[in-house]
Amino acid sequence: MVDSPQQASPASPVVVPIRSLGPGHRDRIAAHLLALDADDRYLRFGYLATDEQIERYVAGLDFDRDDIFGVYNRKLELIAMAHLAFSSDAQHSSCGEFGVSVLKKARGRGYGSRLFERAVIHARNEGVDLMFIHALTENRAMLKIATNAGATLERAGSETDAYLRLPPATLDSRMSEMVEEQVARTDYRLKSQAHSFRQFLSGLQDVRRGVREGRHKSGQ
Repeated sequence: MVDSPQQASPASPVVVPIRSLGPGHRDRIAAHLLALDADDRYLRFGYLATDEQIERYVAGLDFDRDDIFGVYNRKLELIAMAHLAFSSDAQHSSCGEFGVSVLKKARGRGYGSRLFERAVIHARNEGVDLMFIHALTENRAMLKIATNAGATLERAGSETDAYLRLPPATLDSRMSEMVEEQVARTDYRLKSQAHSFRQFLSGLQDVRRGVREGRHKSGQ
């Protein structure tokens, strides 16, 4: 089945801080993917990925070539992430492939769609004019994201390929990405500070609890 192509849908009005991830986030990326259950691993990778296969995938991420985007909660847990892979073939340098995963507890909030929108803006600004998604036909969530964006879908049995033509970069698309990345970095910094402070308070409470217990024992 082939659906007719359309232009990408407008950005969602929901503000979701999405930041680009570098090598320093590799451990959290691994933790995120390892937290996926068997069904989610199958849909994300197209096969039932083992822990070892996921660890090799994370170790092999090329942050110089590809781009990884993520959504963190207040506990600095990576609850949603996307991988925008660029072709290493010079003849297909204007193509990009999108993959996404969202933890079960964070679903229903539009994170997958927002990550796709973020990837589309970045891909446009990098000169990509064709976004590609390869997914299992049963992966309705992924195909819904592609369909809502106006992608062309080509189904072949258990697999579906989606193609989305991207318009050229504009001043607005470049400024939008700069602002969104700055907002996301600020959000991450604040969450990191709050997380560290909560850990400090927790440690302080443990110390106080130990002091009280020591006094109690000495008074017996």
